[in-house]
Amino acid sequence: MAKKDYRYLERVNSPADLKELAVEELPDYCAELRRYIVECCAVNPGHLSSSLGAVELTVALHYVFDFPTDHIVWDVGHQAYAHKIITGRREEFASQRTSGGIAGFPRREEGDSFGAGHSSVSISAAYGLAEAATIRGEKRNVVAVIGDGAMTGGLAFEGLNNAGASNANILVILNDNRQSIDTNVGALRKHLLRITSSREYNAMKRRLWGGLHIMPRLRRAIQHTAHTIKRGLLRQSNLFESMNFRYFGPADGHDVATLVRTLSALKQIEGPKLLHAMTIKGKGYLPAEKGDPAVWHSPGRFDPATGVREPSGAGPAKYQYVFGRALLELAERDERVVGVTAAMATGTSMNILLAAKPDRCFDVGIAEGHAVTFSAGLAAGGLIPFCAIYSSFMQRAYDNLIHDVALQGLHVVFCLDRAGLVGEDGATHHGEFDIAYLRPIPGITIAAPRNEQELRDMMYTAYLADSPFAIRYPRGRAAGVEEGEMKCLEVGRAEMLREGTDVALLTLGHTALDGAAAAEMAAGEGVSVCHIDLRWAKPLDQKMLDFVGRTFSRVVTVEDGVLNGGVGSAVCEWMNDHGYTPHITRLGIDDRFVEHASVEELKRLCGYDKQGILKALL
Repeated sequence: MAKKDYRYLERVNSPADLKELAVEELPDYCAELRRYIVECCAVNPGHLSSSLGAVELTVALHYVFDFPTDHIVWDVGHQAYAHKIITGRREEFASQRTSGGIAGFPRREEGDSFGAGHSSVSISAAYGLAEAATIRGEKRNVVAVIGDGAMTGGLAFEGLNNAGASNANILVILNDNRQSIDTNVGALRKHLLRITSSREYNAMKRRLWGGLHIMPRLRRAIQHTAHTIKRGLLRQSNLFESMNFRYFGPADGHDVATLVRTLSALKQIEGPKLLHAMTIKGKGYLPAEKGDPAVWHSPGRFDPATGVREPSGAGPAKYQYVFGRALLELAERDERVVGVTAAMATGTSMNILLAAKPDRCFDVGIAEGHAVTFSAGLAAGGLIPFCAIYSSFMQRAYDNLIHDVALQGLHVVFCLDRAGLVGEDGATHHGEFDIAYLRPIPGITIAAPRNEQELRDMMYTAYLADSPFAIRYPRGRAAGVEEGEMKCLEVGRAEMLREGTDVALLTLGHTALDGAAAAEMAAGEGVSVCHIDLRWAKPLDQKMLDFVGRTFSRVVTVEDGVLNGGVGSAVCEWMNDHGYTPHITRLGIDDRFVEHASVEELKRLCGYDKQGILKALL
């Protein structure tokens, strides 16, 4: 769409500019904002439908509150595209999530109140900001915007419990679209549905709601009356009221004028309060609004006029699909096999098992710690749970993993999807820490397949094990190896892929593919490379390491993870402990957080793409 077709968009470069518009102009501005988000995301993919559903809510927030003096904390950040555009990043938004561009999530470095890429953090962070303002004697309003899916995370309830017991001036906005990425699950969803479907309560609330802007005394009387009616008509205590949050809603999250009036009234009320706003994910763009929510959450490139998505192209299956199919095979062999995921049934392909055997597959919501401890309970009860969680999200369940699984030696199989660099989602989503945080845990096995058949074999090996087992595999397509019958592997046994005499190349997981290419290029330069696929980060193949230590004076290790505490460190430790002194060059992610760009760009920047490996070999 040409710039001349925008009447309001280019006039608003800050929240102050937005306030220059009349309330009657805001719906038209929202329409332009929504169109701009669609046009940008069509050519530069991002998280689309969540932000489309939060446009009016975002505009109303910035119209009423004074950001950045007032803090607005966005949970996860999938909802925050309109916020980025309003707060002076309109032109930069066109290149968001690309190398050198702005991030796809809120970042303090960009001027946001709080950074977030994982869910359920907003209430705790907002409460901290509110208390900090009080202690510093600053007059600030603090708003947390949290989606209904993120409200299933335990941290959200911890924040509600703590903030509700205070007098902090905090407003929580519950953006309720009844969808996260997959359909929301659990008792909270039913509770919200009961609130929003109470006809008697809502009819009375609508009559009272209009009086909020009349005058302070009447407003207080109305609020008191509404509070009494809520408890009577809902027949049991409202969850949020019971946690000492004054509850307002449900409100139409797409009526921007009413939202402005409502937020203006709530701005005058001190203490913890919650506005329940009903929104539609993908609102205003029909393909996203009516299409598959999981697809349009992050649809890739598409034609903005028609909504037709670009084909992903032919190629090998994605690792997640290999996992999903293999898990179903195992579940069909053995009724003890069950699946557990934390609101990522589609993202991990756990939905394959969920569709075929719904009674043996559990989506526990955005609650990684619970997912791990629940899996421990399943294992203690005689089942074999495969717990599939993104590598970066598993960080949130570290104590559960140690205390509830490893300490008891329970047979839980952790399938860590999106391990290593994941690309455009950036620092909050790279799965680079799992090897380092799993290695110190006694009794756990850590495996990394270099192709789809090895993933199947490692899943089968993990199924036959009797102790904690972790398999890490990357985002994206596998190697293109034909899949066959699953077979049991010898745990801790590496595999020599290429014989050589000059330098030993030790790769882990899918880094073997770039390693093999680099070894071939090195041969063309006259360097003979012995290429070994470690396969296991724990336990290491001690016989193979003994061979390497006795034979080679130069060793190169490669891993798609952090160097501090990674498998390269494990090799160095073993060599030192056994008296070997080769010169070891470790390739991986050094001591920094990696920004957003394509995976290939990031591997090059981190020095372990094909050329980086070749340089180390030569």
